[in-house]
Amino acid sequence: MNDTQKSRLLEEFQSYLEQTDLAHTLSAEQPDLTTLLSEMAGLKSEVKAESRHFKTTLDTLNDALKILQTDNKALVEELAIHSERLQQMRSETLRTVLLDIVDIYDRLTVGFGVLQNYHPVSSLFSHSKKQDVRFIKSFKKGQSMTLKRFEQLLQRHNVHAIDCIGKLLDPRMMSAVEISHDPKLDNGIVIEELRKGFLFEENVLRLAEVKVNKL
Repeated sequence: MNDTQKSRLLEEFQSYLEQTDLAHTLSAEQPDLTTLLSEMAGLKSEVKAESRHFKTTLDTLNDALKILQTDNKALVEELAIHSERLQQMRSETLRTVLLDIVDIYDRLTVGFGVLQNYHPVSSLFSHSKKQDVRFIKSFKKGQSMTLKRFEQLLQRHNVHAIDCIGKLLDPRMMSAVEISHDPKLDNGIVIEELRKGFLFEENVLRLAEVKVNKL
C-alpha cells in the first residue's frame, strides 16, 4: 500500500469518527442493570404464580381422579348387586316355570298310563271296536311323542328325575308319605315312588313322594 492510499484511508476513518455519536452508541450497548434485575424479578414472580397455578390444577385433577375412582368402585359394586339380583330373579322365575312343566308332565304321564292299560269292552263296543282300538293307538302315540318332548325340554334345562326305588330314604330329596312293612327289606328302603321328584342343576326342584319300608 502506497502513501496516497494510506492517507485516503486515514481521512475516511476520521470522517467516520466525526459523523458517529460514539457516546450514544456506547450508552445503548451497555445493559441497564436495574431494568435487568427488575425484569428477572418479574419473571421469577410469574414463574412462581404459574407454579402455584399448576400445583392447584394438579391437586384439583388429583381430587377429581379420587372422586372418579370412588364413584367407579361404587358403580361396579352396584352393578354386581344388580346383576346378582337379576340372576336370582331369573333363577326363581325359571324354577317356577319348570315346576309348572313338571306338573303338566305328571298329568300327561298319568293319562298315558291310563291309555296303556285301557282296552275296549267287547260287549259295549262290538260295533266299533276296531275304530276304537285304532283311535286309542293313535292317541297313545301322540301322548308318547308329547311326553318325549317334555322330557327333552326338561333335560335341556338340566332337570332330571330323582332315582328312588330300592334306595335308602334321603330326606333331602324324598318325602315318605306312606309306610310299608316288609321283613325281607331293610329299614328305610324306598319301595314305591308315588310322585316323581326332580333335581334342577343339582338342587331339588321337587321332593319325591315315596313309600318307605319300616320294620
